[in-house]
Amino acid sequence: MTDQLMTSLAAGYSALVIGASGGIGSAVARQLEMDGNCRKVVRLSRRKDGFDVTDENSVHRTAEALKTEEFDLIFCATGALTIDGLGPEKSIRQITYASMTAQFAVNAVGPALILKHFLPLIAKKKRVIFALLSARVGSIGDNALGGWISYRSSKAALNQIVHTAAIEISRINPSSLIVAVHPGTVSTSLSEPFSSGHARSEPDEAASRILRMLDELKSEDTGKFYAYDGTPIVW
Repeated sequence: MTDQLMTSLAAGYSALVIGASGGIGSAVARQLEMDGNCRKVVRLSRRKDGFDVTDENSVHRTAEALKTEEFDLIFCATGALTIDGLGPEKSIRQITYASMTAQFAVNAVGPALILKHFLPLIAKKKRVIFALLSARVGSIGDNALGGWISYRSSKAALNQIVHTAAIEISRINPSSLIVAVHPGTVSTSLSEPFSSGHARSEPDEAASRILRMLDELKSEDTGKFYAYDGTPIVW
């Protein structure tokens, strides 16, 4: 059993991990399952449950099946960098309608639908955390290299979605924390083809860092964008 990771949540908290078959999502679920303060972890994934973020019927149906549950922590680890064999563009000349809309469907519209249908499952009138994986390359202010236009833009859209949802939910539950999270470069199948020359962390190490970072955030930090080490990232 690990040290307690989420001490800021109520003792015996309940967690939901969406995208739990991926490298980071599965690691987050494992870390939570080892947390002595966590009573229950529910895993959702496309591989096991047929959960498809690009199909609102799938998202709605899955949320409906969990409507008797109440979660203190929801962690959304969905997302894709390479879709249908197409990786990020190196130049604006490589953009296609199909590839760009696919990136937005998975990385922006999908998480928006998750927020729409799963926010009603978070606990009311106490501290709750809804964290969604983003990426530093979605920051406009931090972009000095160019390239990867579709992926960058979809993550920038996700950040706006998170920020806007946080404002709305804070009016209902001032103790809520809804944030976008950059996990760093992690040794997963998503990042492997693009991480040469970058320091990488193992998934369980990254997951532990992210959870400890979330635990330390305050309610006034809601709607913001943070790196795994708690460093704020500019929009």
